[in-house]
Amino acid sequence: MSMQKHTSHPNLLWGSLIVSMSLAGCASTVTTPPNPNDPWQGWNRGVQSFNDDLDKIILKPMAKAYQWVTPKPVDESVTNFFSNIDDIGVTINDFMQFKLMQGGMDAGRFLVNTTVGVAGVFDVAKMIDLPKHNEDFGQTLGTWGVPSGSYLVLPFFGSSSPRDMIGLIGDALMNPLTYVGFIGGAAVNGATAGSRVLEVTDTRADLMTTEKIVDEASVDRYDFIKNAYQQHRQYEVYDGNPPEEKDDEFSIDDSDLLEDNGAGSDKSNSTGDSPGSATGSAPGAGSDKPPRHFLDLSAPE
Repeated sequence: MSMQKHTSHPNLLWGSLIVSMSLAGCASTVTTPPNPNDPWQGWNRGVQSFNDDLDKIILKPMAKAYQWVTPKPVDESVTNFFSNIDDIGVTINDFMQFKLMQGGMDAGRFLVNTTVGVAGVFDVAKMIDLPKHNEDFGQTLGTWGVPSGSYLVLPFFGSSSPRDMIGLIGDALMNPLTYVGFIGGAAVNGATAGSRVLEVTDTRADLMTTEKIVDEASVDRYDFIKNAYQQHRQYEVYDGNPPEEKDDEFSIDDSDLLEDNGAGSDKSNSTGDSPGSATGSAPGAGSDKPPRHFLDLSAPE
């Protein structure tokens, strides 16, 4: 399942790229014509099916078992611990986006939770009005003007885009657990791997409710997840204020507007007036343009 609570695992990322190459042949066999708005749809649907099978066989059973054996206070402490580590990358991205005040708040949040909160096990910062923020390197690239590119589904990671795929690498470089695995011995590497499994399991367990919403609300699960992901990422990049879509992005013939509004009969019956002289036709009338915000949630993998 894909969600905005990202996990940054470089080894898993490289593994996903290897699997990507192995699945490329399957995507090339799709006979449906490519959609210019979703040129990788054949590949994406195949990888989403692969991710769903992986989730059904491994991740979901692990998450259910984790929920069953873990008391709620312990579950919250585990979530707080990994959230505190994530605040390191959040703070760095704050400053790279020139959000100086928010960066100072997030740095203070990390300091308070690491010390008073016992390595982040307790979210003490929330009690003193230092709320949790979510910033990642993909959002940073977006604020720098880097386009997201077409929708892309990655093995293991789920919904993404070329920009957010690069963002995953940047987030991995900001995660201290990445370097613990390089400098530690076998015991340290084993503990790090175990912590990553625990993080993924904890994240998956927290998304049980979201999964139910997606499964019950969607007619085409792929389109539902794609739209939800793209709109949520745009919402995050622009901090809740995405730009309005311009009407000139749609090519509309004025004569078609006359027909759609019932002004006149056929083009051949036109009186010769210029298209611009028609009255009562509202530009964009009858447009199928979707609402700007479809659903503000992260899609499950």
